[in-house]
Amino acid sequence: MDLIQAYLAEGSGRPVELRNQLILEYAPQIKYIAHRVASRLPSHIELEELINAGVLGLIDAIEKFDLSRNIQFKTYAEIRVRGAMLDELRAQDWVPRSVRQKINTLARAYARLEQMYGRPATSEEVAAELGLTVEELTILESKAQGLPLISLNDHFDRDDDDDRCLQDSVPDEESPDPLEQLDEKWVKEVIERELDLIPPRERTVLSLYYFDELTMKEIGVVLGVTESRISQIHTKALLRLKGALEAAGVDVPA
Repeated sequence: MDLIQAYLAEGSGRPVELRNQLILEYAPQIKYIAHRVASRLPSHIELEELINAGVLGLIDAIEKFDLSRNIQFKTYAEIRVRGAMLDELRAQDWVPRSVRQKINTLARAYARLEQMYGRPATSEEVAAELGLTVEELTILESKAQGLPLISLNDHFDRDDDDDRCLQDSVPDEESPDPLEQLDEKWVKEVIERELDLIPPRERTVLSLYYFDELTMKEIGVVLGVTESRISQIHTKALLRLKGALEAAGVDVPA
């Protein structure tokens, strides 16, 4: 019997000592996730605040974990930890509302054009759609770098009575990737369809970053470009996904 099983087996009289052991066991992973989240944020965001939020997320995961589901606790805990960190960032509201509105407009422009053409929209097309020059579009996209554009905390739709979010559809042990194994098939289909429309270079960056867990700098070395350029490619790919999800009714961060 592992530690989480031993803790939950105690029922209502669960010992704090066991819970603390679980927190200590997963503390390195909390720090790892916090560093990855912080690497995409402005420098004034405190790493310690993310770690503290992550600890609360882990405690929540420990208390709510259901042994009857065929899910690895590690996978479930990591999703809850990251979700708690993103909730903390949203609570701080570190991104100006005007910037958020512009980013949303940009993502929707990508979605409209790509639905119309059935292929990735070019920078020139998006700029024309928004009445901007390509240079102005590049500046706007640079402002999106570091924003949590897509999160497993995002809600499935805009119905206030429906509080289900993406992280509630946690994968089972044989399907360890939380993004591709959502219970809601239509969300999965939207993501997969949009990934097919994303240009190969953007798809490669997303794959290396999220699935192979390379850093922006490491991806730059692999592809032979600067870390800054990788960050730009990553942001553009997420904007395409954000627009596609919004068009399908998924409520993504405003």
